[in-house]
Amino acid sequence: MTKGQIRKALSGFYYVYVDGETYQTRGRGNFRKRKLTPMVGDYVEFESSSKEDGILKELLPRKNELIRPTVANVDLGVIIMSAIEPDFSTNLLDRFLVTLEDKAIEAVIYITKTDLLTEQELEKMVSLKKQYQAIGYPVILPTIEGNEQSKKELTRYFSNRLTVFIGQSGAGKSTLLNQIAPELNLETGKISMSLGRGKHTTRHVELIPLYQGLVADTPGFSSVDFLEIEADQLPELFPEFVEAQDRCRFRGCMHRKEPGCQVQKEVGEGLIQEYRYQHYLQFLEEIESRKPKYTKKEK
Repeated sequence: MTKGQIRKALSGFYYVYVDGETYQTRGRGNFRKRKLTPMVGDYVEFESSSKEDGILKELLPRKNELIRPTVANVDLGVIIMSAIEPDFSTNLLDRFLVTLEDKAIEAVIYITKTDLLTEQELEKMVSLKKQYQAIGYPVILPTIEGNEQSKKELTRYFSNRLTVFIGQSGAGKSTLLNQIAPELNLETGKISMSLGRGKHTTRHVELIPLYQGLVADTPGFSSVDFLEIEADQLPELFPEFVEAQDRCRFRGCMHRKEPGCQVQKEVGEGLIQEYRYQHYLQFLEEIESRKPKYTKKEK
């Protein structure tokens, strides 16, 4: 059997890349019984009598998977956040960061539409950039003068990685990819003035070879539900909490009302950002109040 990687999924077909060639394949009949769904980014074993008539035989183990967007084996997540139109949201940004931390995916933050900001608004974004960089997240904040340099700064992360673009609808993911690689000519959408958010313009997921790596252009989304994260996992998904929690009085401290909590102490001292801590409490409440999933018993 031949080994390859799914680079595109469309209308029930999986397009597998091997040694410079692409093979159109379908999933094996027993995948459904085994509850296996091939994803873009999967490494697979397949058989093929021609480039148009292949059958996937096995899915090789994944290191991670994202459900929204649907991509497996992701190395890097570029979070595209709009500075304005739609307005920048630290809450939404932190949701994306927690999602990537949960999957052990490296994160880079890229802020779009900075040319629309006033001088005062830009100063605020510069301050936020410093705060997130202090946590350990690279932040690329283009200005009119440094737009090309910002793109170069971003593309240097692509080499030998599978990169996913995620972020707000209407933040300009497809527009940014078109600027990085004009030959892609990806469809872009205008902001809905009534809703204040962008239209979903990307119809399927495809891995595009760029800058010695692979980049997925994927649908934007403006909300994140923590359906796969348990409450006791959440403190591990805030890097500044992880740094502080060994000095908490109690092991397994949830950093809420426990005495001797180092995280709460550092929030009070301004070493941990208050808004990050408030987001943590909000996310924790969401997870704890999440309705349990019930599955039908098999007959």
